[in-house]
Amino acid sequence: MELSAYFRGDPRLETERLILRKLLPSDAADMYEYACRPETSRYLLWEPHPYYSYTVELTRYLQKEYYEGKFFDFAVVLKENGKMIGTAGFTSYDSKNSCAEVGYVFNPDYWGMGIAAEALSAILNFAFCELGFNRVEAKYIAENINSLRVMEKCDMSPEGVQRQKLFIKGQYRDIGICSVLKSEYLGEKRENIFKECNRHGLLSRLFHKN
Repeated sequence: MELSAYFRGDPRLETERLILRKLLPSDAADMYEYACRPETSRYLLWEPHPYYSYTVELTRYLQKEYYEGKFFDFAVVLKENGKMIGTAGFTSYDSKNSCAEVGYVFNPDYWGMGIAAEALSAILNFAFCELGFNRVEAKYIAENINSLRVMEKCDMSPEGVQRQKLFIKGQYRDIGICSVLKSEYLGEKRENIFKECNRHGLLSRLFHKN
């Protein structure tokens, strides 16, 4: 499946608590709620949204980006109330080398609840099982330890820190990178399933002889 073609259509993933779907102009109010807050973008490349109409215009503009195959983010929506609380998806991809970079941002009111890891896990499963990527990576400003922890929870391994790699908001920032390979991620998932079955005694019952 080609990533750009997928996002031109009606992209949708589901987890226990979340729906990941295309970002819509109707999400502008929910987006502005967190995008205007300085803490949201403290460790990101963009500045807080200056006013609501800016967010409205951005959500409209991104519909064109979807159509042209240039934007690959999901809106992350809570199943319980339909509230859009962030975005997560692919910042870039390289079909020739079968790899992609992922990123995410969430409303600070929902930090610390495992939301980011839940959304990222769904995207990694989709990247490996549906899109067929071999490698997925993610980058973070080195001070953003919470983002690093999200990546590690999703089986991504640190590959190091590039010193003063990017000039962001008036200063040079160290940039860390994590990655996971398809063989590692799917292998880890299979091992976890085995352990969970064994913990409940399912395997012993399966192989028990009368």
